[in-house]
Amino acid sequence: MEKIKNIVIMDIMRIRILAIVGSLILLSGCSEFALLMSGASIAATQNTYARAYNGVDVLTIMSTEKSIKKHAYDKVKEVIDETK
Repeated sequence: MEKIKNIVIMDIMRIRILAIVGSLILLSGCSEFALLMSGASIAATQNTYARAYNGVDVLTIMSTEKSIKKHAYDKVKEVIDETK
């Protein structure tokens, strides 16, 4: 029983690692696209986190026609309006 439990735990760990690696590969590819399509690509930072954010932001804009910042702004504005 202990051996089966260890095998299951190892399989879960492998799946998690593959998911993380796959996500990093996909996000880094999208950030290249984001930097090319961005009007501010000349001044864009080479920080990995910023590039990943830009990639996710482009995907968000493509699917919802609003940026992540606009989504956050709208949500904060909605919460403030509800508290009044």
